[in-house]
Amino acid sequence: MSRRMKLGVVIGVLVVAVAAMVAVGQSKKKNRATEVRLAQVARRDLVSAVTASGRIQAQTSVDVSADITGRIIQIAVKEGDLVTRGQFLLQIDPAQYQAAVSRVEGLVASAQASLVQTRASREQAERALGRARELAKAGSNLIAPEAVEQAQTAYDVAVANYNSTNAQLDQARASLREARDNLAKTRLVAPMSGRVVRLAVEEGEVAVPGTFSRETGLLMTIADLSSILAKVQVDETDVVRLAIGDSVEVTIDAFPDTAFVGRVTKISNSAQLIAGSSSQGSASADRAVDFDVEITLDQPPADIRPDLSSTAKIVTDTRKQVLTVPIIALTVRDNEEVPNESKGATVRPASTAPARDTTAAGRAKKETEGVFVVVDGVASFRPVKVGITGEEYFEVLEGLRPDETIVAGTYQAIRDLKDGTKVRAATTPEGPAEKKS
Repeated sequence: MSRRMKLGVVIGVLVVAVAAMVAVGQSKKKNRATEVRLAQVARRDLVSAVTASGRIQAQTSVDVSADITGRIIQIAVKEGDLVTRGQFLLQIDPAQYQAAVSRVEGLVASAQASLVQTRASREQAERALGRARELAKAGSNLIAPEAVEQAQTAYDVAVANYNSTNAQLDQARASLREARDNLAKTRLVAPMSGRVVRLAVEEGEVAVPGTFSRETGLLMTIADLSSILAKVQVDETDVVRLAIGDSVEVTIDAFPDTAFVGRVTKISNSAQLIAGSSSQGSASADRAVDFDVEITLDQPPADIRPDLSSTAKIVTDTRKQVLTVPIIALTVRDNEEVPNESKGATVRPASTAPARDTTAAGRAKKETEGVFVVVDGVASFRPVKVGITGEEYFEVLEGLRPDETIVAGTYQAIRDLKDGTKVRAATTPEGPAEKKS
């Protein structure tokens, strides 16, 4: 045998050996079990809740604002002080308003004097007109008709002068009331009892009316802290699950070791549109829709303050000892016939499936929720119907029995798992859901 032939035989043997090794490796890989976390279908108590964040607010608060313009010459309270209704708070320089009152008081006095004069003239003209009419009745030769007409005219003018002066007096009195009202507005008193939670000005600053901006004329804010609210924003997908009176657990960042109990007392009927991120090339921004929800705390802490950050856990439903599976175990698969599915599950057979629908609605119709049930080391997808959602578990309404073993992790393993795949329990520590089971 030539050297070339021997070399060819050796190469052929090597190729066959390599092919055999690859085939054996693929066979072993095919028969190798996928490592997954396993869990038992068990009964648990579930609490379904909506979590939302917001801020602490007083149920009643009043912004004290300036109605006139003037320099602040005295502030009688400090931020944090308790005040009672009618208590003196702040003094605006009254000099110009006192001068205005004095000036208008002079106008009123002048109008009153003029009214006395015009009244006297009107009465005199009235008497003269009466005498002229009496003479005219006694005889035509006693008084000329022109004289009677002149007396009538003089009387009409006197009446008009009197009415005009009377109107001027009314106007002057109205101006005096306005001037006195402006003067009274220089001294501000507490409109309600409470705590001064915000003092926005200092002595020497100029107070101006907040005609176009609420913040412009704001001097201070007084809040009644006897009734405290947690005002949170709830997403539109969750707000429909809430109801007035729902129990709430509120945590406040400033009191990290304490949870406060409250009740939902108001659910807004209109949404707040919050601008979100905009996609590149899009003219309009995406928007997240949130609803304001007010929660009244039963026993707020004595030293609580408005605007503290808070988080509310609103309980929407509870279940006692219901079948549950870990949230991570639930997955979706194409809506096709599964050989090992439970008899009670109704799934469209693949042979009768309609033409592929690429729309979102079509995709939703062709997907089924379920879990992978493990029997003798083989995972089989089984459709299930779930109820409420707890923190870590779903309620199972249909499709599973107690103590059945299911695949409960990892997320990557469940996503890649196929029906009929061999599995084995992971050697890694159990996840939080399994530890609590």
